[in-house]
Amino acid sequence: MTQAEQLIARAEALIDRLEAVFSPSDTQPDWNHIAYRWQTGKGLQAILRPQQVRLDDILCNDLAKTEITRNTRQFVEGRSANNTLLWGSRGTGKSSLIKALLNEYAGQGLRLIEVDKQDLIDLPAIVEQIQDRPEKFILYCDDLSFEADDASYKSLKAILDGSISAPPDNVLIYATSNRRHLLPEFKQENQDVHIVEGEIHQNESVEEKISLSERFGLWLSFYPFSQDQYLQIVDHWLAQLGAETTQDRTTRLHALRFALKRGSRSGRVALQFARDWAGRLPEERPKEED
Repeated sequence: MTQAEQLIARAEALIDRLEAVFSPSDTQPDWNHIAYRWQTGKGLQAILRPQQVRLDDILCNDLAKTEITRNTRQFVEGRSANNTLLWGSRGTGKSSLIKALLNEYAGQGLRLIEVDKQDLIDLPAIVEQIQDRPEKFILYCDDLSFEADDASYKSLKAILDGSISAPPDNVLIYATSNRRHLLPEFKQENQDVHIVEGEIHQNESVEEKISLSERFGLWLSFYPFSQDQYLQIVDHWLAQLGAETTQDRTTRLHALRFALKRGSRSGRVALQFARDWAGRLPEERPKEED
């Protein structure tokens, strides 16, 4: 083989590799799974071991749990339902609640597709692939937020309620975020208002931010837990792990110290403490005075 032929062969091999990375795969996913992750260039990838979270594991957010469960039940039963935004404090169960809904309704045809923010531009391709399937799909965007100069949210706006194409009946979007409007809000924006015939009108940047979150028909708020709620969640997980609860004075004291060190009394911190405490041998656990 001549040097020119070798260069051509290497170039063709490189092109094949690039096409594999940047072109969606034509291979159909294995529809026998309940959870998938979208990967640009590879399409839908099955998640072989989805987290086994139960609705009973979601505590101290009864109103949000009731509302999203009702909405999801309507969806899987073929009735109308809304795209949902779960927003609020970190570690309060937003993502866990969505995973619990999957486990609750997977037997009725519910499926979950995780989509990262940087892959939102692929939403039309994802919807096209699943819109004729008999299952019901939730497109799950975790920890979703956009910076002020990030235009990628326009793809999400179009899918939610801005495209000329009608949204398919078997697809909903559930998103979690620490921001109510998904975009940063600045003090100056609230000051830049104008009065028209006695009515307050927000400036254009505020209207743009609100227009995205308004496309979610259901808003669910998650607030920081009180100390009693934190200890309730700790007790739940300690009981699940077969350890003594915070009725024990030493366990209670160290559960509170654990949260203090982390600067948070969230459900996530409660689970982390329970795992740490239950995993220790009795002689490895610190004493009350430690």
